[in-house]
Amino acid sequence: MMANLVPILKALADETRFRIIHLLLSHDLCVGALADHLSMSKAAVSQHLKILRKAGLVRGEKRGYWTHYGVDKTVIHQIAEALMEKANQAPDFRMACHRSIQDESKIDNLKRREFTMCQNCCQQPTQLKDKPENCTPDQIKACHGDEKDHPCVSTKEEK
Repeated sequence: MMANLVPILKALADETRFRIIHLLLSHDLCVGALADHLSMSKAAVSQHLKILRKAGLVRGEKRGYWTHYGVDKTVIHQIAEALMEKANQAPDFRMACHRSIQDESKIDNLKRREFTMCQNCCQQPTQLKDKPENCTPDQIKACHGDEKDHPCVSTKEEK
């Protein structure tokens, strides 16, 4: 679902399209009614509906001469479910800087060097001098907890 989530969220990121969804959650409406409610041209509304249809958020139903649009609420529920699942997911400590982890035992269990987020630069540049290569051992320790295998240390040694 995560791969499908991005195009849907991109479609919803536009304020006008979000307002269209908001209106269509209350009532099925035709392009003309949406244009009136939004104070926009029918052509502009149609372009927004095209994007919403492509994302799978909106469906059209022909009623006489007009097509009435409504929100596919199952898609909305799937989005909410996917986001809730992600929000409730346990953190992957291998992806975090050890400074953000409060429980020291988790750091020891994962071996500090498995933290991929800290490999290329210090996480708190305000504690550094002008360049990461110029950080002092105290600055490295404050940022990363130790000096071993720190990119700044290896850079200094190569000089």
